[in-house]
Amino acid sequence: MGMISWIVMGLVTGALAKWIMPGNDPGGLIVTILIGIAGAFVGGFIGTLVGLGSVTGFDLVSMALAIGGALVLLYGYRLLNK
Repeated sequence: MGMISWIVMGLVTGALAKWIMPGNDPGGLIVTILIGIAGAFVGGFIGTLVGLGSVTGFDLVSMALAIGGALVLLYGYRLLNK
């Protein structure tokens, strides 16, 4: 995937993660994109280790892995910023 694709996927997955796990988070659009992009990396890494696949594009498995990774990072982000 290209750089623009990662940014778009990061925005989508970060926004979905915040929608799934709402709360009063510091940070705006940039933090959402960064959590989403990093979540895609984390989700792809964990998915590859477990054997579920990896984040390779805009398909259902990749989005699910990316959202799962973003949820993990969002939870950790909230723990650190309490």
